[in-house]
Amino acid sequence: MFLRRGLRFITDRIAFLRVRHYSDVLRAGRRLRSKRVKLGKLETMKLENDQFRRILSPEMKVVEELFKKNGYQLRIAGGAVRDLLMGITPHDIDFASTATPTQMKELFESEGIRMINASGERHGTITARVNDKENFEITTLRVDTVTDGRHAEVEFTTDWQMDANRRDLTVNAMFLSFDGTVFDYFKGIEHLAQRKVLFVGDAARRIQEDYLRILRYFRFYGRLAVDENAHDASTLEAIRLNTDGLASVSGERLYTELQKIVDGRFHHSMIRLMAELGVLQYLGFPRNPNLDEFSRVCKRCQDLEALAPTKLAALLRTEDEIMQLHARLKLSNFEKHLLLYINRYRNALSNLSDEEKLRTSQAYLYRNDFKLGAPKDRLRWIKELLKYEGEGDVLQKMEAWDPPKCPVSGFDLQLFGFRKGPQLGEVVGSLREIWLESDFTLGKEELLQRARVIREELRSRRSREPSPKGSPSPDGDCNIISERDKKT
Repeated sequence: MFLRRGLRFITDRIAFLRVRHYSDVLRAGRRLRSKRVKLGKLETMKLENDQFRRILSPEMKVVEELFKKNGYQLRIAGGAVRDLLMGITPHDIDFASTATPTQMKELFESEGIRMINASGERHGTITARVNDKENFEITTLRVDTVTDGRHAEVEFTTDWQMDANRRDLTVNAMFLSFDGTVFDYFKGIEHLAQRKVLFVGDAARRIQEDYLRILRYFRFYGRLAVDENAHDASTLEAIRLNTDGLASVSGERLYTELQKIVDGRFHHSMIRLMAELGVLQYLGFPRNPNLDEFSRVCKRCQDLEALAPTKLAALLRTEDEIMQLHARLKLSNFEKHLLLYINRYRNALSNLSDEEKLRTSQAYLYRNDFKLGAPKDRLRWIKELLKYEGEGDVLQKMEAWDPPKCPVSGFDLQLFGFRKGPQLGEVVGSLREIWLESDFTLGKEELLQRARVIREELRSRRSREPSPKGSPSPDGDCNIISERDKKT
C-alpha cells in the first residue's frame, strides 16, 4: 500500500512538472490538482478609519449578529479590504464565512430574511437582502481541488488561511473582521504600502488555475502601482510562459478585463508590455499591432475621456483586423461599428482649419456613405473620432451643437410630384448636400425650389436618352409624376 502511494506521488509530481502551461495540460489530458499545503504566515493589524466606520450599516450589523449568535465566523473579504486600507470607500463588498450555503440558508430562513440570486449557491455563494435595503453576498470558505484554467472544483473549509491560498494577488487575499482586525497571510498590507502587485505563492501556479488572472494582473498593476515599469521579473516570466492559456478563456471575460486595463492608469505602457509578452495575439489582435499609433492616440486623447474601443482602434490597421478582433472578443454592434467608423475616417480632418473640421464633423451625421447605425450612434462615433484625433476644441463645439433636422424628406418630395424609387433617394441626397453646403440655413421652400430644378434636369436628361420599345415616356416615368398624371 505504501509502495502504491509512493508511486502515485512520484507520478503526480512528474505530471505536474510536465504541465507548466495550458497547452501541456491539454496534451497530457488532465487537469491540475491543488495540493493541500498551507502557504503564508498570519499577520494582523487594526483598521480604524472613516471609510470603515461608514460601511458598518445597521443592516450589516444585523447579519454580523446573526452569524455570531449561531457560532459562524463572518468577515469582509478581498477587494473591499484592499480599498479600505487605501482609504477608499469600496463600491462592492464581498463577505466570506465558515458557514456552508445550506447553513446560511437555514439562518436566513429562520429570521425571515429574503434570499435572491439562487444561481450563486452552486458556487458556494448566498445573497441575502436585509430590510429590503441592502444585499449581502456571502461565500463559504473554499479550497480548489481541481482547476482547468477556467473553472475550479472546490470543497468547503473552515480554514481562513486555506481560502487565502486560492486567491489571485496578495493584496486581494486579506480579510477584515467587524472589530477592525485585518487578517493578512501573504504580506498584502506590506505590498499595498509599497504598491507592489504580486501573485499569492507561485505565480505560474496561480495563472494556470485561471488564465484570466494574466489580465487581472495588468489591471491591478495599473490601479495600484506608482511606477509603470516596476514589475517583478519572475511574475512577467510566468505570464510569458502561460499566455497560450488565454486561448481557453471566453472572449466576453477577456474583453471585460481589457476595457478596465485601457480605462485605467498606465494603459499605454500596459498594452505595450502585453504585446511584448505575447498576450495581445490571444485577445484577437494582430501579431504586429500598431503600437506607435496607439502611443500617439493615448497622448492625444488623455484628457478627453475616450471610450476603450476608441483607443483600441489605434492598434488595428484594416477592417479585416477589426472583424478578427470582433470574432474573438464578441464586441457589441455599437463597438464594432465604432472601430469600423474610426478606421474609415481617421486622418480625414488632418489638413483642415478648426472651422472646416467642425463643419465636416457635423456633415458626417447626415451623409449616408457609412450605412450603419442610427443617427444617435453616428453622433457618438463622430465625437469619439474627434477624441481619437485629439480635437478637443472641435469636440467641445460638437457637444454644444443641437443637430437640426433636414427640412425636406422623401415624403415631402412625393407630395411635390416624385414617386418612390431609386431616383427619389438621389434627389433627397442632392438636396441634403445643398442644405449642408448652406451651413444648415436653407429652409423647406428654398429646397423644394431646388427640387424643381433637379426635376427638370432629370426630365431633360431622360428626354435625350433613347427609350427602349414599350417603355414609358419621360413624362410618365415611374419616378417623376407629370403634371398630366397629377390632374388625373
